[in-house]
Amino acid sequence: MEHVHLAAEEDDLYSGYNDYNPTFDSEELDNDAGFQQAVRTSHGRRPPMTAKFPGTAIGGRALGTSFGVESSFGCESRLLKSRMPMASSMGRPMTGAVQDGAARPMTAVRAAGYSSAMTRGSTFDPLGQSKGPAPPLEGKSEDTPDEKVKILEKKVNDLIEESCLAHGHGDLQLSLDRAKEAGRKERALVRQREQSGNADHINLDLTYSVLFNLATQYANNDMYAEALNTYQVIVKNKMFSNAGRLKVNMANIHFKQKNYPKAIKLYRMALDQISNSHKEMRIKIMQNIGVVFIRMGQYSDAITSFEHIMSECPNIKTGFNLILCYYAIGDRERMKKAFQKLICVPLGIDEEDKYIPPNDDTHANLVIEAIKNDKLHQMERERKALAEKFIMTSAKLIAPAIEATFAAGFDWCVDMVKSSQYVELANDLEINKAITYLRQRDFNQLEAVETLKTFEKKDSRVKSAAATNLSFLYFLEKDYDQADRYADLAMTADRYNPAALINKGNTVFVKKDYEKAAEFYKEALRNDSSCTEALYNLGLTYKRLGRLEESLDCFLKLHAILRNSAQVMWQLANLFEMLEDPHQAIEWLMQLITVTPTDPQVLAKLGELYDSEGDKSQAFQYYQESFRYFPSNIDVIEWLGAYYIDTQFCEKAIQYFERATLIQPTQVKWQLMVASCYRRSGNYQKALETYKDIHRKFPENVECLRFLVRLCTDMGMKEVQDYATKLKKVEKMKEIREQRVKSAREGSARGTRREGSASSAGTPNLVRTPPKAIVCTPDPVRHPPKKDSEVDIKAVSHPEPKHSPLLAQGRDSGHSSHGTSAKGERLSAKMRALPGSNEPYEASSQRDIDASYVDPLGAPMERPKTAAKKRNEEDEFADEELGDDLLPE
Repeated sequence: MEHVHLAAEEDDLYSGYNDYNPTFDSEELDNDAGFQQAVRTSHGRRPPMTAKFPGTAIGGRALGTSFGVESSFGCESRLLKSRMPMASSMGRPMTGAVQDGAARPMTAVRAAGYSSAMTRGSTFDPLGQSKGPAPPLEGKSEDTPDEKVKILEKKVNDLIEESCLAHGHGDLQLSLDRAKEAGRKERALVRQREQSGNADHINLDLTYSVLFNLATQYANNDMYAEALNTYQVIVKNKMFSNAGRLKVNMANIHFKQKNYPKAIKLYRMALDQISNSHKEMRIKIMQNIGVVFIRMGQYSDAITSFEHIMSECPNIKTGFNLILCYYAIGDRERMKKAFQKLICVPLGIDEEDKYIPPNDDTHANLVIEAIKNDKLHQMERERKALAEKFIMTSAKLIAPAIEATFAAGFDWCVDMVKSSQYVELANDLEINKAITYLRQRDFNQLEAVETLKTFEKKDSRVKSAAATNLSFLYFLEKDYDQADRYADLAMTADRYNPAALINKGNTVFVKKDYEKAAEFYKEALRNDSSCTEALYNLGLTYKRLGRLEESLDCFLKLHAILRNSAQVMWQLANLFEMLEDPHQAIEWLMQLITVTPTDPQVLAKLGELYDSEGDKSQAFQYYQESFRYFPSNIDVIEWLGAYYIDTQFCEKAIQYFERATLIQPTQVKWQLMVASCYRRSGNYQKALETYKDIHRKFPENVECLRFLVRLCTDMGMKEVQDYATKLKKVEKMKEIREQRVKSAREGSARGTRREGSASSAGTPNLVRTPPKAIVCTPDPVRHPPKKDSEVDIKAVSHPEPKHSPLLAQGRDSGHSSHGTSAKGERLSAKMRALPGSNEPYEASSQRDIDASYVDPLGAPMERPKTAAKKRNEEDEFADEELGDDLLPE
């Protein structure tokens, strides 16, 4: 029973509920002298507690679990328990005290997140945000091998990206430099891995990317040997998967180097390494093989490749190449079959109807407007345009070959196209049929005209193109009324057709309505700002109107578009000459001879400008070059002859005047020049023979007779009297002729005065205006570029279905007054008309025979004086008579 506990003897179920461990009593720690001393001093140096009961820290409280276990001795144990001190320093070791060989660690004396200070007004801050920002994180150390490897890999990847971006921007040298630097960094990365013992973890993908990019940049910079070596390194490394495909790139390089057998070998090796699952890539490689066979002239092998492609996966380019091969071997039937296959190739694009917006659905209209000109639609248009180009080219190529005549061949092609998906190309083929007639320069046949006239009732686009070509045709035939009619028809069908507007402007231009022509050219430019024909003709129109600055602006804009156009440069030089800026004119002509170095007109113009500037040596150089390329230009021959006479080399001038005599045999002045050169050079016998020959050809030439009389007199020849008599008769006939002309002129003047007096009686205030001079324009010169102020009107036709214009070049040969005056000043008295021909006739004076003459080459140069002393003019033997021995007596 002693072990049986009654219920009354059990402890209270709720006893000790309010008891707590004094260790966690943080409110009394401020008053605990031992604890405060331990805090202020080092760990474990607090003085030991005394045996007496401490203060309020442990008074009368229950012991903690660290002191002991409750015994079963009843009241004695509970009383002892209540009497024993319960301080934290007695129930567990002190902080820092050594017990059982180990020091007691420090423990927290304050709960986390709350404090008794809360009751004194401080804010709740469990995260300690009031203490300021946290200190920065410690950076990773870069000294470790793994970190170094990662940094190097990032640098290599960045360099590869920079290389690709530089190539995309067109900077090939920078892309190559970045690729080389990436290669160097990658090799350093491999060495770093080997040094750190991670050679097994080499990044093969990174190595492949570096080598492939380097080889590509070598090829882009035309460094084919280095590119092939780099590709070879990749191909021979068995660790790279699918490296055999790069043999296609190597074959492409050999193709550029025209090493066709090696290219075919590599293409076939790459084809063997590509599985049948990659059908598209195999087709492309076979297409490359066929192209190489075409370059080698092995058309049968190329046909085998292209036929396999057309049977497996037909496409437009392969079909066109197949037609070329059949055309090369001359197989008509297979050409027809290949053309039929070509027009049946599916393009894989949607119809244009889906881009037509419905009227009632606003949302659908917005969607269609968004996709109307997106990248996909642009690609579809480009693919369709390429297909149409190949079909048109094929038809024009095989049309003359598949039938007896090209007209029958075109008709067959048109029939085939009409039954295909390219129905709209049939009209363009018909127009090309007419253009073929025009290219054969068979204007007299009616086929071209009749073919084009059949389109007058077709849709507006085809009708405008046909009318434009008809206008161009009639303009070339100088039937300006018909040209104007069809130009109006083309404009009515399509007002925004720049070619029609240009042809209309040309028809107005030839009628000298320059203001109206300029309006049509401006409208053509508003419709198509890149229309060079309209801009050129507008510059010519402004030039005719005298608006030189505006004309200069037009040709400068045109030069920015057509950098190497000889006609534009010539017009710019001519405009600067008209603006009296010879230095700029010379600069433009110097640019022009870099484009056409053998043009004699440009060289002659340069010589003329240098001559006007006083630089005779440069002028002689360019005139000599012009004569070498075109030895029939009278102006150049005349200048060169005069130059040699000025420099006292009359013997060299003879060959130029003799050539002028051959070019203009009816002009007596060139033969007189030759005779004068002989006389100047001291060859009097040759000069006399030349004058006699001139007299036989031109017996009424007064100047020739005067020279003969003087020469015969000087040489003491007996023929002098005969020539003097002939000279007298010729002069008398000349005087009679002039007298008749003078009397006729006076009679007409008297009749005019009578009519004038009669008319003035009726209309006394009539004002007479002088008649306008009529300028006759000779036939245009047919060799470019044009001279001085020549005009080239550019007519436009539609030779292609894309309405690409042709240039019909016409010229007029008007001469500027500046060039005429400069030429007159240059030749001076030597090239002037001979005197005596324009002298007035005097009937009352009886003149003796005038045997004097004026040298057409001018007076000879005086001998320079060699002494300052005046020479004595008196002759000691003036009064002496000379005997037969010519000695004074």
